[in-house]
Amino acid sequence: MNCPCGTGRPEDACCAPVLAGRPAPTAEALMRSRYTAFVRGDTAHLLASWHPSTRPRRLGPDPGTVWTGLEILDRTGGSMFETDGVVEFRAHHAGGVLHERSRFVREDGHWFYVDGVLDPTT
Repeated sequence: MNCPCGTGRPEDACCAPVLAGRPAPTAEALMRSRYTAFVRGDTAHLLASWHPSTRPRRLGPDPGTVWTGLEILDRTGGSMFETDGVVEFRAHHAGGVLHERSRFVREDGHWFYVDGVLDPTT
């Protein structure tokens, strides 16, 4: 079965290792795993991959949201040799689209989602 994140690769060779706790090699890989976590309803991964400085106490994604696809629009930094990165994406769902520029940091070999700016026009 192909991974929901849109790489076209099997989930076992894509997001599954990151969802199981393996560090994501890049900010984009972490962002893709977070999208897959939203698709799967995996709040544990979403919270664990959120930087402690901005992580909410609880997370309650809408279980009625049906995610239908992910587009990576841009990326800045975020390689395995950097400590900061930005990934701009569109996450499509049955009711529309979420367009965000997300910031990530790498600490002790682990990438974390910090925050994001939503595009209000989508």
